Amino acid sequence: MKFNPYLNFDGKCAEAFAFYAELFGGSITFIQTFGESPMKDDVPADWHGAVMHATLDIAGETLGGSDAPGHMFKTPQGFAVTIALSDVDEAERIFAGLVKDGVESMALQQTFWAKRFGMCTDRFGTPWMVNCE
Repeated sequence: MKFNPYLNFDGKCAEAFAFYAELFGGSITFIQTFGESPMKDDVPADWHGAVMHATLDIAGETLGGSDAPGHMFKTPQGFAVTIALSDVDEAERIFAGLVKDGVESMALQQTFWAKRFGMCTDRFGTPWMVNCE
């Protein structure tokens, strides 16, 4: 069994996934807009450019995402996507990228369980925890 986070965005999925691919060194393996899908005739024209489904491969792990129509989008809460790292410099680089133009809820710091741990919400509204054991 494998768990893969699936993130919803308010019209910024393509931008977020391009950012995540660069930050995490991954690659977008699939992206399809509503306008490119077989459902295009059932979707308002202003949503044709929104992402219906995207997948990002990061070191063999998969992150999925899409844009949720405005009336269906909810601000993420009650969870965080956790990144487990073993290199302090890499943890600091990734945390700095995620927190830029976002909100820091716990500074990246040494804790009793990790060399570095921090929490933030990125500029796209996704909550993250960076854990470097």
